[in-house]
Amino acid sequence: MVVDNEIKGRLALVTGASGGTHNNLRIGAACSRDLHAYGTRLALTYSTNKDSLDNLVAELLKQSKDLKISTHQCDVAKEADLQRLFDEVKHEHGQHPDILVANAGYGKRVSNILDIALEEWDYTINVNLRSSFILTKLAVPHMLEQHWGRIVYITSIAAGGTSINGCHYSASKAGVQGMSKNLANKMSKDGITFNDVAPAMITGTGMIPSEENLKGTPGDVKNIPVGRSGHTTECANVVTMLCRTGYMTGQSILLSGGLK
Repeated sequence: MVVDNEIKGRLALVTGASGGTHNNLRIGAACSRDLHAYGTRLALTYSTNKDSLDNLVAELLKQSKDLKISTHQCDVAKEADLQRLFDEVKHEHGQHPDILVANAGYGKRVSNILDIALEEWDYTINVNLRSSFILTKLAVPHMLEQHWGRIVYITSIAAGGTSINGCHYSASKAGVQGMSKNLANKMSKDGITFNDVAPAMITGTGMIPSEENLKGTPGDVKNIPVGRSGHTTECANVVTMLCRTGYMTGQSILLSGGLK
């Protein structure tokens, strides 16, 4: 069997890449930068922050004008938007993505179950879990056809129950991890790998600007074995690694500096 782990020239779809105030947006921008550095073409989505994504694209094009980058407005909570996204990607690039980084997410910090409205539960599950299912279902046919694909989900340490957020957020991320492991078991022989990266205490984002914001919480750096918070670029490094190896699948990588 020929081993093909080359991602140069491949097309990567990164959702939530605008680099806005939410943790995942900054992580999405970092993933876009790292994949671009390895020679991938990019299809990047934003929900409302178009200016921020345009700035990212301008930055990347200064580094290489030879790699095509397309941008797409998409509310991942809406199935019609996700279908339109794939239609637009096919129109722009002549194909569907070889790599899917399902990064766009939502997490309003409500800790007590008694304070979590049913509407909040439904919306969180919709954005974090249902959209990941729809994106995967749209991405898989092209990957099956060419017998090559990489799907990476951005989850959270919260999937294991450890979270300053509530059970709705933990449940949504745990659902993504379960889906990823199930699909890896069923489809990896078809040349498609499924993995997730579960970050924790990532600073340099709108949600956690600096380590000062972690003081007095379970994520205080004094509780993190490596003695510091994580960086969005470190999330991107792991995502790219997962894209560059076909021998790792069905794994959930906890990126937390040793925090459990």
